[in-house]
Amino acid sequence: MSLIDILIVASYLILITLIGFYFEKRASTGIDAYFLGNRKIPWWALGASGMASNFDVSGTMINVALIYAFGAVGFFVEMRGGLVLIMAFLMIFMGKWTRRSKVMTLSEWMKFRFGDDLQGKSARVISALSTIIITIAIVSYFSVGAGKFIGDVLKIPGFFGLSSEFWAAAVIISLTTLYTVASGLQGVVWTDVFQGILIFVMIIIVCSMALFAKLPDVFSVSVPLKDGSFFSIETTRENWTNVLPQWMLNFPDNSAYSIYNFFGIALIFYLIKVIIEGSAGTGGYMAQRFFAARSDRDAGLLSLFWMILLSFRWPFIAAIAVLGISYGFDSGQIISDPEKVLPTVIFNLLPIGLKGLLIAGLMAAAMSTFSSLINSGASYWVKDIYQQFINPYASEKKLILQSRISSLIIVLSGLILAIGFKSINEIWGWLTMGLGVGMIVPLLIRWYWWRMNGFGFTMGTIFGMSAAIIQKLIYPEATEYLSFLVLLISSFTATIVGTIFSKQTDKEILINFYKTTRPFGFWKPVKSLLPEEKKSEINSENRRDIISICFALPWQIVLFLSGMTLIMKRFDLFFYLIIILIFLSVGLYYFWFRHLSDEVKMD
Repeated sequence: MSLIDILIVASYLILITLIGFYFEKRASTGIDAYFLGNRKIPWWALGASGMASNFDVSGTMINVALIYAFGAVGFFVEMRGGLVLIMAFLMIFMGKWTRRSKVMTLSEWMKFRFGDDLQGKSARVISALSTIIITIAIVSYFSVGAGKFIGDVLKIPGFFGLSSEFWAAAVIISLTTLYTVASGLQGVVWTDVFQGILIFVMIIIVCSMALFAKLPDVFSVSVPLKDGSFFSIETTRENWTNVLPQWMLNFPDNSAYSIYNFFGIALIFYLIKVIIEGSAGTGGYMAQRFFAARSDRDAGLLSLFWMILLSFRWPFIAAIAVLGISYGFDSGQIISDPEKVLPTVIFNLLPIGLKGLLIAGLMAAAMSTFSSLINSGASYWVKDIYQQFINPYASEKKLILQSRISSLIIVLSGLILAIGFKSINEIWGWLTMGLGVGMIVPLLIRWYWWRMNGFGFTMGTIFGMSAAIIQKLIYPEATEYLSFLVLLISSFTATIVGTIFSKQTDKEILINFYKTTRPFGFWKPVKSLLPEEKKSEINSENRRDIISICFALPWQIVLFLSGMTLIMKRFDLFFYLIIILIFLSVGLYYFWFRHLSDEVKMD
């Protein structure tokens, strides 16, 4: 990089650290301030923070690689997790259900749902431990991606037997940890807002460049092979920009992408997974935004704002892929590693000044994700393990100290785990189709079946996550489909057995949970105990939510696709998508948005 680029990046790093430390005093007043900002953060700031946290470098590099290799239909592969389609469910009903508990963490929620006896405590501990494990794994995932990108940027050498990518990730994580540990959620959110502005400047610059770039009529792209090499595939502009998915693809059998050759089956599979995952809710930094929301209305608005802002990520991803193809065609050198398209475009196509600005924007994306993960992950140790079982009478000062210590341990553990992974797609596949699946079933059933208890949640989570870890150690080459099905069956069986062979949750706890949260599902024995007026109110809300999600899920997909087709200059497809988007938006307004103000008050 030039001196100007280096100064831009350095200025950004200094400024973001100062903003984080500005909130140190507010965060130190107590753990409610440290982890939830005393629930006084405005919805638009929480939504902007969520967008910045989802706009990570690792995911961006994967998604650019998929669009580059597959064409526009690569978008659909990321229904496995990268599209964040869970946001549609959070916007319509899961966000307000989560907020209504008025707790600090997903694990504390277990007390609200299952009580404070042995089964409730077991669910709380297992939930906390499993969330911390997943947080460490996600830190590793982001470390690998950030290391690949920032390693190319900073040119940090490898030493002590560790790669340059590891030390590059260590540098950026250390800086992020510095201000996150000091400032808590308020610092995380407001630095995210600043970083979000920088990200949008970056998006505008790159998309403008892509609109003026010429996409050849015929060109070649590369796909990774299982032996670590790469294979060139010729395609046409018409095929590459077509967003309509095909039933079959034709990647070579020895390609890392050959598992997607039965593309139609893969998409059906991912759609089923999205529905299960979205209906199960979320934890970690995503749930933390809703725990911090001030009302049902704020929960809905922050979700909507989050999704709209996040939709701009896909035109950016498409733009990088277009520029990568244009560069390869003009230079006569195809970019061999699809995961290196992003840094290749930055270093070969951007002029002095813009290069530094774009690098700062991508570093902002990486740091905002790290900061959210670290802050939310530490809350599970402090609130659900240390304060609950180790030191119930700990002062706020001690709790804040524990928050900072646990943040450091999570970061170090994630960095160490990252040493064992070489591909971003490898660890992302395991996270979304392996480790995360271990918790899906108990997280899903807890909302919709009154009989499920804390022991059912505990057994389902233990068996599901243990199976995921064992599979990775013993049979790492298992396909995503096989892993998902085996883990799903293991977790489901354990959840049902654990529930049936233990006593049901206390009736008063169930009544309080149901009338406060108001979920739909199999709640007849509990609902029958409520007054007729209350039952009618709950039924009306549930009907609207079920209808609304049928609009929200395709609305989010169409919203994201629209920007991509514009960048790819497929104006015919863009026109059709906009018509569909308008129709879906009208449905959302009628069944969901106009009822938001009625959903603020809770009994």
